Amino acid sequence: MIRTLLLLSIVLFWGCGETEPRKPIQVKSGSFYENSIERSKKLLQQEEQLILAFIQRDSMNSYSISNNGFWYKYETKNETSDYELKTDDEVLLTYTLMSFNNDTLYSSDNIGIVQHAIDKSQLFPGLRNAVKLLKEGEKATFLFPSSQAYGYKGDDNKIGPKTPIISSLELLKILNKKDSLN
Repeated sequence: MIRTLLLLSIVLFWGCGETEPRKPIQVKSGSFYENSIERSKKLLQQEEQLILAFIQRDSMNSYSISNNGFWYKYETKNETSDYELKTDDEVLLTYTLMSFNNDTLYSSDNIGIVQHAIDKSQLFPGLRNAVKLLKEGEKATFLFPSSQAYGYKGDDNKIGPKTPIISSLELLKILNKKDSLN
């Protein structure tokens, strides 16, 4: 009995050594992310070539590039207003969405008048930023790469995945101007 207890204590003492951490079965090299980044860069480059070709064909107009990575031209300019939209300002706007084949995907009649709170509403990223470039009464055409539009998913309806789009946007009215002193 004493031998059994002694043997059991030795086995327990010996078994209480440091635990060895488990090693991962698969080692990730990060190549998936690197490949994904490369695919995204190539897609953006292809879309930019498409947009620049579109701009070149529309030689009668002058386009600017925004800090957000989309191009635009003014159709109607408001030279009298100097008010720049701020976060939480509310505006009424209309817009259309077209493909680069000039197919109308969504007309302003289908979409209707949209009430939008600057930086708050559920517009796609490019349109949220495009609105901030306009003043009341202005209208402009915007050329968005897919990363600024509906991205890799599309809109699950008329706009497919990885689709650059054209939008004609008009800022009808500023409803509420938020005070910058708040």
